[in-house]
Amino acid sequence: MKKLALSVLLLCIASSLFFACKKNESAVFKRTYETSYGGDNLNRIAFPIGGIGGGMFCIEGTGAISNMSVRHQPDVFMEPCMFAAIHVKGKENGSKVLEGPVPDRKKFGDRESALGGPLTTWGLPRFDDVTFSSKFPFATINLKDKDVPLDVQIKGWSPFIPTDNDNSSLPVGALEYTFTNTASEDVEAIFSYNSRNFMKKTDEAVNTVKSTKNGFILTQEAPADKPHLQGEFAIYTDDDNTKVNHCWFRGGWWDPLTMAWNAVADGAILTNEPVEKNAPGGSLYVPFKVKAGETKTIRLHMAWYVPKSNINIGTDAVTDSDKGTACPVNYGDGTTPKYYEPWYSTRFKNIGELTSYWATNYNDLKSKSELFTKAFYSSSLPAEVVEAVSANLSILKSPTVMRQHDGRLWNYEGCGDTWGSCHGSCTHVWNYAQAIPHLFPALERSLRETEFYVSQDKSGHQMFRTNIPIRPVKHDFHSASDGQLGGIIKMYRDWRISGNTDWLKMMYRQVKQSIDYCINIWDPRKTGALEEPHHNTYDIEFWGPDGMCTSIYTSALQSMVLMGKALNENVAEYEELLTKSKVYMETKLYDGEYFIQDIRWKDLKSPDPVALSLSNWNSDYSAEARTLLEKEGPKYQYGKGCLSDGILGCWMALAAGMEEPIDKEKVKSHLVSIHKYNLKKDLRDHANPQRPTFALGNEGGLLLCTWPKGGKLSIPFVYSDEVWTGIEYQVAAHLIFEGEVEKGLEIVRTCRDRYTGKVRNPYNEYECGAWYARALSSYSLLQALTGVRYDAVDKTLYIDSKIDGDFTTFLSTDKGFGTVEVKGGKPVIAIYYGSIDIKLCNLSGKEIAFESKSI
Repeated sequence: MKKLALSVLLLCIASSLFFACKKNESAVFKRTYETSYGGDNLNRIAFPIGGIGGGMFCIEGTGAISNMSVRHQPDVFMEPCMFAAIHVKGKENGSKVLEGPVPDRKKFGDRESALGGPLTTWGLPRFDDVTFSSKFPFATINLKDKDVPLDVQIKGWSPFIPTDNDNSSLPVGALEYTFTNTASEDVEAIFSYNSRNFMKKTDEAVNTVKSTKNGFILTQEAPADKPHLQGEFAIYTDDDNTKVNHCWFRGGWWDPLTMAWNAVADGAILTNEPVEKNAPGGSLYVPFKVKAGETKTIRLHMAWYVPKSNINIGTDAVTDSDKGTACPVNYGDGTTPKYYEPWYSTRFKNIGELTSYWATNYNDLKSKSELFTKAFYSSSLPAEVVEAVSANLSILKSPTVMRQHDGRLWNYEGCGDTWGSCHGSCTHVWNYAQAIPHLFPALERSLRETEFYVSQDKSGHQMFRTNIPIRPVKHDFHSASDGQLGGIIKMYRDWRISGNTDWLKMMYRQVKQSIDYCINIWDPRKTGALEEPHHNTYDIEFWGPDGMCTSIYTSALQSMVLMGKALNENVAEYEELLTKSKVYMETKLYDGEYFIQDIRWKDLKSPDPVALSLSNWNSDYSAEARTLLEKEGPKYQYGKGCLSDGILGCWMALAAGMEEPIDKEKVKSHLVSIHKYNLKKDLRDHANPQRPTFALGNEGGLLLCTWPKGGKLSIPFVYSDEVWTGIEYQVAAHLIFEGEVEKGLEIVRTCRDRYTGKVRNPYNEYECGAWYARALSSYSLLQALTGVRYDAVDKTLYIDSKIDGDFTTFLSTDKGFGTVEVKGGKPVIAIYYGSIDIKLCNLSGKEIAFESKSI
């Protein structure tokens, strides 16, 4: 009986511990950052490979290829049925796909998995053991299997060279397969790469597999009336021993894949010549021998060429005012095609030119990309920050980013499953993105030129969504207050990064027209606050002054003063409004702890909310809503809430290289309040009737808004209960700017803890779509932690570290990149690529001697 009683007691204790752990599992989970992934954490990994605006594919954590999105639209469920394989001669079970086990998510619940997963490679033998790691833009996969005396490493990459816009935009990728002989004798094997012709879109024109040196080209020609269907995808090696099968077995059902695998399993090398049409797929083979303990690397090049599209988004300008002012910058030959055409179609006439360029420049582009990797990962900053910044650079390789025929940048907000999500380089979303202005400043400046010229009418009204192809747009919707005012702050930032005051002179008249419009429409009484209803990133209008948008207004006014004075312009009006705006923020919108909104909807110039809603998207006032209007005021406000974006303009000012214009102690109090009230380590008791999958259940996250002092409206702004990674990083960086380093890092960790590969892809932070642009706010963490910023106007390197002791960080400028190290109080600048012309170094407010060297 004593033994039985002891057993029952132990069982009760174990059960209690189990349920206690389950209840608090989010708290006990320990995440390691910047490390390798294995097991269940490979489930969702998909690492983008491609060029800026050039399309992409992803290499998964197992080594599989997916998300094949090379036709100027996302295709996130597209698995092209392409695979590498190895056949080891004389080994039973020695023929395997060069991938790890198929993730469980694909077995049921994935696209067409209930149909058995047809036209996939999931049922083919593969390696047992796999791990994944990355050092952007390189992904590394290690494979082992008891049946194969070769350890395999796959390195996937595509060029990424800050300041080199064109080579970083190439529609190419590479997979390098390195085989290490772990046996005591020589190993003979055959490497193969096999692919269905996934470029096929129609039988109305020829689709086949063509030849290229050491490889093949999957081809779809275009019908005369559908030029956008043309597409080619080349797969080739740099090994002259490569043999090519240009035509898989032609037959029904899964005959082609069956016969392609039979060749792998039999160790056969097929060399069918190209056929005129209807080749189901192709394969290349590289036979090799590797001695015991030695290695063999096979480099696989990929390149794609889709010169046309059927993408035309937006309504053309109607009036002379709509057409605005022509931009003085010449892009291309000045013509605008009817449909979007990618930049690379202008640079390369055909797939042959592209593959030749890729083959010829492969080593150089790899070594320069490795310089970026070496410089970036020399950082001594916290691992969670390095991971957050590097993982989100993948956005630049995703279909979120487009680059049209004349080289100008144009972006979606994110990626739907098969469509771009929310078009037009949306100004109020791209406000947050801080990576491109530092890594590819010329591309970022093209966005400013589009905003202030192409998308701004003659009254100064900006459409916050630009047409594609880029062209003047019909001005038939509200301007976005945060987007248009934010563009003025970004003008200041981009000027200081470029050092090009002639560019500022060219832009200034348009920028002045823009700020004058903002004043007249949203602050007609010139109080220093946005009193009139103003559209913003929450896809609604705020009625009455609020901390978020008014702080952007304050910083925009400060930007105008600084830019105008540099050009000897009269800025007296903006100086006066700036003073008023500071006072308004600090006295009328500060509740003693954080900044709020003063909801107003009567006695304004604007029509009342019901009348205004008739011209708005998804904002109608039903009979019930009209009752609420009389009781609470307009729908979709935040009032007395603690808004995570509530002092956004001050973060934008700091990121732009300005002092924040509002009292630092009040700003800091607001940020500490966000951390106190809005950061939740467990969301199980949080009600979110909006879009919950960004963070839910036992996960943590930073809520967009809370009402710790009461006053939450029945229907607050439409995303108020959600968690957005871009805002998490913005708040984290701002806290760090203010010296609250640990609070900021806690938010970063809470965010990245949701992206472990098990449930979410660590390389794809999503909001209204995959690879969502707002997450590029993460880049500001580098500046926040170190204060490292290069000002090209005065050629000064600024350092103001929030880190105790020595550190090393990455720095990218308009002309080059490298690292900044502070050791024993002495700055050392190492230039890895290009040039950085530093005349002065300012360390914590004092000029200091520094060392500069080239790597």
